[in-house]
This record gives sequence, C-alpha cells and structure tokens, in this order.
Amino acid sequence: MWRAAAAGGTREVLDPADASTLRVVSEGDAEDVDAAVAAARRAFGGGAGAWPTTPVAERAALLRRVAELLQRDREEIALVESRDTGKTLEEGRVDVDDVTNAFRYFADAVSNDSGGRVVDAGSAEVHSVVVHEPVGVCALVTPWNYPLLQASWKIAPALAAGNTFVVKPSEVTPLSTVHLVRLLAEAGLPDGVANLVTGAGVPVGQRLAEHPDVDLFSFTGGLASGTTAGAAAVKGAKKIALELGGKNPNVVFADACASAEGFDTAVDQALNAAFIHSGQVCSAGARLIVEASVSERFVAELARRAERIRLGRGTEEGVECGPLVSRQQLEKVEAYVASALAEGARLRCGGSRPEPADVRPAGGYFYAPTVLDGCHREMKVVREETFGPILTVETFASEEEAVALANDTEYGLAGAVWSADTARARRVAARLRHGTVWINDYHPYLPQAEWGGFGKSGIGRELGPTGLDEYRESKHIYENLRPEPVKWFAG
Repeated sequence: MWRAAAAGGTREVLDPADASTLRVVSEGDAEDVDAAVAAARRAFGGGAGAWPTTPVAERAALLRRVAELLQRDREEIALVESRDTGKTLEEGRVDVDDVTNAFRYFADAVSNDSGGRVVDAGSAEVHSVVVHEPVGVCALVTPWNYPLLQASWKIAPALAAGNTFVVKPSEVTPLSTVHLVRLLAEAGLPDGVANLVTGAGVPVGQRLAEHPDVDLFSFTGGLASGTTAGAAAVKGAKKIALELGGKNPNVVFADACASAEGFDTAVDQALNAAFIHSGQVCSAGARLIVEASVSERFVAELARRAERIRLGRGTEEGVECGPLVSRQQLEKVEAYVASALAEGARLRCGGSRPEPADVRPAGGYFYAPTVLDGCHREMKVVREETFGPILTVETFASEEEAVALANDTEYGLAGAVWSADTARARRVAARLRHGTVWINDYHPYLPQAEWGGFGKSGIGRELGPTGLDEYRESKHIYENLRPEPVKWFAG
C-alpha cells in the first residue's frame, strides 16, 4: 500500500544534468518510520504464513521472479537510474544486470544452504546443531551513487534469510528503489515484508537507527553519517553493518608498462578506476601510486586521454561521463581541487567546470576530469574521500615504499596492483590492508565474493556467503537423547 507522508511533506528529485525536476516524492519523517517498522514487525511475527516461516524454496523462487522482472524492465530502470544519478545509460544497464545477478545469487545461496551445522558433542546420546534463523526487522539505508545496486545487496539477502525490512534510499536518488519495491510486490511478496520511506537522513535514517523495534541496521554511505547512525544503533544493541567509503590506491609498477600493450592497458584502467560515474564510487581508484621511473610518461598520457573524455547528459549518444549528482557535490569537488593547488599540487588537466555544449546543459553539475600530479600524503585531497572526478598522483622508488604509501590511509576498502611480475603482484596484494585487492585489473566484483573493508571503511560484509549470514542469527540446539540426573550435590 502506497501512501503520502503523514505530515504531507514532499521533495523535488532533480536531474543533475540540467537541475530540472524529475519527479516529486513524499518526504517522510519519524512518524512514517514508525508506521513502516510496525508493518514490518507484523509481517515478521504474524504466525503461520508469516515471511520467516515461508519455505526456503518459495523465498528463492520469489527472488528469481524479481530477477526476471528486473530484466523485463531493464531499459526503463536504466533510464531512471541515468536521469536520477547522472551516470551514463550504459552504466545504468550494467547496474540492472548486476542487481539481477545479486537476486539470482542469493536465491541460489539460500537454496543450497545446508540448514545447519552439526557439532560433535563427544557422545552418541547428545545431538548438537547450530541452525540459522532470520534476524527480524532490518533497517536498510542506501547511498546516492549506486541506489539500485546497493539496495539489492541488502534487500536480496535480507529476504532470502526470511527477514522483513524498511529501506531508506538517499533523498537525492530514490527513484530506482521505488521501482524495485514495486517489482517486489508484483513478484508476490506479502504485504508488510518490504517497506520504503523516502526522506532525509535526519529524521528518517536517524529514527531507523534508534528505533527499538529494529533488529538490524545496515548503512552504506559517508564516514561521518555512518558513524553517527551506527552509534545510535549500537545503543539499542542492534546488529549493525556499515560500509563507509574508501580512499583507494592504484599501484602501478614500471614493469607493467614495459610493453606497449601493458602501458595502454594500465593507463586505460587508471582512467576507469578514477572517472567511472565521475569518480562517485566508494571503490574508485582515486590515488594513483606509480613508480617514479615511468611516472612522467604515464601521467602525461593519462592526462591527455582524460581531457578527451566526453562530458554530457548520460542519456546522450557518445557521452562517456555524466554530471556530479548535486550542486553540493560539485562545490565540494571544487573545494578539494582548490585546496590541492594551494598545497602545491600540479594541475595536469581539468580543474574547472566545462563550458556548456550541445550535450551539456548550462545548468548541469558538470566538472572536468582532473589529474593532480606531485601530490603527497599530507594533502587533504589525498587523505579524504573526494567522491568526484579527481585523480591524485604519488610516486615511489621501491616495493616497500609502494606498500607503505598504499596502506597509509585511514580507510581500507579496495586497491589494485599492476605488475608483470606475478610473484611481486601477489606479494604486494597480500600486504595491502584493503578489503578487495585487484591484480592487473580494476573494479570488477563477483556476487559470490565478500565485499567490505578494513579500518574506517566499515564493519561487516556484503555479498558472498557472509552477506547472507549478516541477515541471520545462529542458534545452538543441544538435545540430550538420554537425560540422567547430574548429581552435582550430595543432597
């Protein structure tokens, strides 16, 4: 059942390519959160026929129906995602395919789950087993950069495990999540299992974090907001999962560039690492750490190609990079570049808003892909997550120095190593304190693999078997088949 916000609030959702209004959505508050949590609680504990008691095979079948519906609506959803976030239409299509794969993966994962683990109690007269049960009501808070994808990483395992949920998409980009919730209903999900509240982090996200009837709080977003919300959730002794971003190193050794093909591939992937979705990616390779002997050649070619990236509205043919998501984000990026230049960085390309063009409306939040050379760890632009089309360049002279630079960050989400020496690449990858490390590649992920980070990149894991376990509790059932008096006391 869809309804307006209790207080009647609304919000305009803007197209970042021209700042026009895409749609007007309800702006919820704490009262709407309370109603949604109450609905989720009823659906979780409603006795026979409640979602947790639905057989695993039926839950998995529903997830597979959702996957089919996602593919049916692929073009429509990709267009919505492109218009709402600013990314290219092709990126939107890839997102829908990745979301489809996530639903299918968790359908298979829960179907193939053993249902428990027998514990050897050392006696034939005792049966001891650890079984999995759903956590309960899950509060799921998702970010603005990959709204549909990040929602699927939480919703699919939550449903597979038998939970009910309330999802709060970013108030900046809520539209694809609204579409997904409609598809869940179309697929046959019972009323009250899936609930959505649109609105700002305060009060909606805050109320979800502190709500006494929420059992699990999962948040993906910025460090400041995530730690505040996580602290509120911990006060209520909730299970929490926090994915809080990264400042990710892309380490390039000279031997990776020894051949023309190797050089071209490493440069191409450095561009992809930094500038996909205008750098608005938690795993973006925003720190290029390149061996000094090839740095000038490498950075010169990188800057030359970055200048040729075609900026524009993501739905236009031939556009390679869209706008930033909001005016606030645009101004934040400008401030980071200004601080870098003030601290001595060398601007190799970009560093400004581009001129309007046929595919680039004057009112859009566009910023040119920017390469900053001569950077060092003390710079704000190197330390902090910029979440924009900014690539900083640092150099190293030895393997030891490369590892030290790559690990010199308070985050620890992702990183990459480029080398023609397989032994060295694996050795360096093993030493990097980051949740995901790519060797001679950047940005691919597998639904079957865990995703999460070290340090201030967060707590908990998504995807993979652990991603399902985040949404389950473990219960130990100990059964004594032949109980006898204990006789601890003489009595």
